[in-house]
Amino acid sequence: MIEKLKLEIAGEIALSPNPGKTMKKWREIFGITQAELAKHLHVVSSTISDYESNRRSSPGTAVIKRFVNALIEIDKSRGGAVIQRLTSNLENDQKYFFLHEFASSITGLDFAKLIKARVVTGEELLEYKKIYGYTLIRSIKVILNLPPSQFLKLFGAMSERAFIFTEVSTGRSPMVVIRVSTMKPSIVVLHKLTKVDEIALKIAEKEQIPVMTTALSVSKIQEVLNKL
Repeated sequence: MIEKLKLEIAGEIALSPNPGKTMKKWREIFGITQAELAKHLHVVSSTISDYESNRRSSPGTAVIKRFVNALIEIDKSRGGAVIQRLTSNLENDQKYFFLHEFASSITGLDFAKLIKARVVTGEELLEYKKIYGYTLIRSIKVILNLPPSQFLKLFGAMSERAFIFTEVSTGRSPMVVIRVSTMKPSIVVLHKLTKVDEIALKIAEKEQIPVMTTALSVSKIQEVLNKL
């Protein structure tokens, strides 16, 4: 669960339009001062300040990894209270959605074949879509229980991913949520849906997001995709 926590923090920083501000937020969540963090990372405090105020260019993956590891290591040295609280929240989140990152990207066409999907709209886009993971989402549970501020959690480490919505009746609600969100998935899968709502399809076409359906069971989908 700690690895999932690291992934969530790193993903939020990497995908944030203001990574410095997001780094500061997480440092403060862990109750760590700039001086403490700088000492752990063997840098001067002004380096941390420069990142958080965006005076330095956006951090690369190596910097983000060191930053996240430092937060975890410092909290562990204090007894791990923040880690325990945050991982408990992650366990609650898993009631509503599940994330998996692929070892390497696959095309939308290959993804559709793997889950035996029927493409409803946007088939011409699949050849050019690259996805790096998927998020399995209990549609109504997420819409009703996940605060809008937490929507980024659904994207994991990469925004180029497939959203697989389960427990859907028409497909309209998931597509409306995607329409009003600043970040969009690359592909949408509506699980075991035979007819997709016309408004949902119009949104998908406007957003250039292929929509597909599959009759595979959730367990079979995970069995196939979690090997990637």
